Formats: sequence, structure tokens, C-alpha cells
Amino acid sequence: MSRKIAVLGSGYAGVAALQSLEEELEGEADITWVSETDYHLLLHEVHRCIRDPSVREKVVIPVEELKDDDTEFVQARVTGLDVDERVVHLDEGDDVEYDYCVVCLGSQTAFYGIDGLEEHALTLKSLGDAMTINQKLSAAVSDATDDDPAQVVIGGAGLSGIQTAGEVAAYRDERDAPVEIHLIEMEDEIFPGHDHEFQGAIRNKLDAKDIEISTGTVVSEVDEAKIYFENGDPLQYDAFVWAGGVTGEDALSDADIEKDHNRAYSSSTFKTSDDRVLAIGDAALVDQDAEGGPLSEQDAWEAIVHPDTDDVPPPTAEAAMEEGEHVGKNVARMIDGREPVHWSYINKGTVVSVGEEAVAHDVIGIPLNTFSGPGARVLKKVISARWIGESYSWPAAAKAWTDM
Repeated sequence: MSRKIAVLGSGYAGVAALQSLEEELEGEADITWVSETDYHLLLHEVHRCIRDPSVREKVVIPVEELKDDDTEFVQARVTGLDVDERVVHLDEGDDVEYDYCVVCLGSQTAFYGIDGLEEHALTLKSLGDAMTINQKLSAAVSDATDDDPAQVVIGGAGLSGIQTAGEVAAYRDERDAPVEIHLIEMEDEIFPGHDHEFQGAIRNKLDAKDIEISTGTVVSEVDEAKIYFENGDPLQYDAFVWAGGVTGEDALSDADIEKDHNRAYSSSTFKTSDDRVLAIGDAALVDQDAEGGPLSEQDAWEAIVHPDTDDVPPPTAEAAMEEGEHVGKNVARMIDGREPVHWSYINKGTVVSVGEEAVAHDVIGIPLNTFSGPGARVLKKVISARWIGESYSWPAAAKAWTDM
């Protein structure tokens, strides 16, 4: 009897997991792919739609172009996971039964119970979000003057917040629009937790674009016109984008698996506390115990160059892709009655875009610790093109290279 495999989500982890499963199982299992959208979104590039809405055609790949013909695709929102009955509950259509379920649902914006924040702030977790920010920004600019410029505030100076601020600045500069941009961060530094040289290089790019940065700034309340802080005067805004953190999706809230804020705890084999449920990407907190996974020669070399790995891999597209590629192999091994193989993430570097510019740090194989300029911009393009080429097609990757 054919095994039933459910893959939940069409982000980087979901696409990589699906394609890995198709390759490993070669039609020997019934795969059902569930996603709320009928496309894969290049989330690490979606911020570009803030400046230019036409980019939306370049940051989506239809699911039909990514899956095998034998894979069933169901467009629906996952509302729950019953691990006892092995059933995925959906908001529309029939529930999906499974023998093994791979959870790749990603994350949602965290609002931390701050009064008025969820009601009044914009977010950047989807294509629709980016388009809404563009519309809000355009409306604010249309009413602005040099004496009364539009006030745009971005809350959270992590990766998403920095890249959003850069796109708003590019929008302003291309149109010579009267806009003041504020980037606020509750920690005492931007891009918290990263190398100081890297933080400094990014801050220099933001300063050069006349983005006002406020650190150590904790939001206490938001209404339709102002942002209030624990200390200091309120800040008036015309458009407010919140990128201050993420939490797990509500679909896992009642699932009987061990989790924290709806993000499933999974081992370095991606198994959760339920042996038939595996979780990866932003939907998971993956243990970085590399025992049981012998390192290849390449892995060993990378471990020497980058000896420090966190207990949990970073919430990046690259980590999600690697997890997805590996989880397919493990599901195939489990079906065959073999032990799954452990996985460990080795950081290969980080690239942050600030408008048309980029800053790269700790990139494996490059002797410079932190750099920007043409090299960083090309590297940013390489990351996008490689993913499109490997998951979709190399002609599409070549087109993306020229368009982004």
C-alpha cells in the first residue's frame, strides 16, 4: 500500500522538501502538497515590490512549474494538525490524511501584545503585503509637500526592516519625493546579534540614504496617527511597517507536538516529538546536534573555516533550502525502515540589500570579512539565480539575473 506524504507550505523549505521527496521516492508514495497560494514567493526579493510593483511578476513561480505531474496540489490554508488521527485540517475542501507530514508553514509577524500594533501596522510577509506598502507609500507621497513630508516608519532593524527601509529610500530618490524615513529598533544596535563591522557597514549605507535610525526604542502603543514609546516623545507616521519579529503560524497552536510559540521543536533529523511529523524552516526550532551525520570532506573544511554554529539555524532562505533537501532523504529512509541522517547548518555568509546596494559578510571562500560594492551586488544576484535555476529552470534564472 502506497504511503501518503503531506507537505505543508510553498516557501523555500516547502519547495525544496517537495522536490527532494519526489526525487527520493520516485513515484513510490502519494504526495499531497498544500499551500495557501498557488505560487512560490521569492520572499528574500519581495521587498523590491515596495519600490516597483511590476517586480511582482518576477518574484513568483507557479506551483505547477515546480512539482511533478503525479503530485497532488491543494490550494488551501492549513487550520490544524491532528497527529493522533494523522490528518491535516484545511479551511476549504477535504482534510488531508498522511502517513508522514512535513511541516514547512513558515512564520507570521509577532506583535507582542502591543496595544494597537496589529491593527495599525503594515507587515511584509507576503506579496500582498508588499503591494499594500507600495499603495500606502504612494498615497502618503501624493499628500506630502517639501514643508510637510510624508513620514514613513519601519519598526525593527533586522534583515526585513533594513531591506524595507532601503526600498522606501530608493522609491523616494527615484521620484524625488518628500519623504522622511525612520528606522526604529528596540535593541541598542541595528541587525542585532551580528558582527559589529557588519552592523557598521550596513549603518553607513542607511545613513548615506538619509534614513534616521533610532536604537533602544521600545514601542508601547500605536494608534491611527502616532507611535508611542516607553521613553521619549511619540512619533507621527503616514505609513508604518512592522518588522519587529516573527512567531509560528496559528495552524500549529493545537497540534500535540512539543513547540514554542507555535514553532515545533525538531531534532537534527527534523523529527518532532511525533515520529510521523517532521518540521523545517521558520516553522521549526531545529536542534543543531550533528551526531550521527558524518561530515563530508567539504563539510569538514567549512567547519574549520566557520567553527561556530548556533543551536538553531538562522531564519534564512539558504538554511530552509538545505533543510528541505535533506528532509526528503530522511522521509525516504524512514519509509524503508532505516535511521534518518542528522543535519547541521554551516553558515556560508550573509548578504543584506539596501536599495540597489548590498553588504556581504563572512562569505565562505572570500578573504574579505565585510564588503559592499559591485561584488556584494553580484553575490546577491547569484543567490537568487541559483535558487531559481535549481528549483525551476536555468533560463528563468538567467532572466531573473537581468531583471533584479
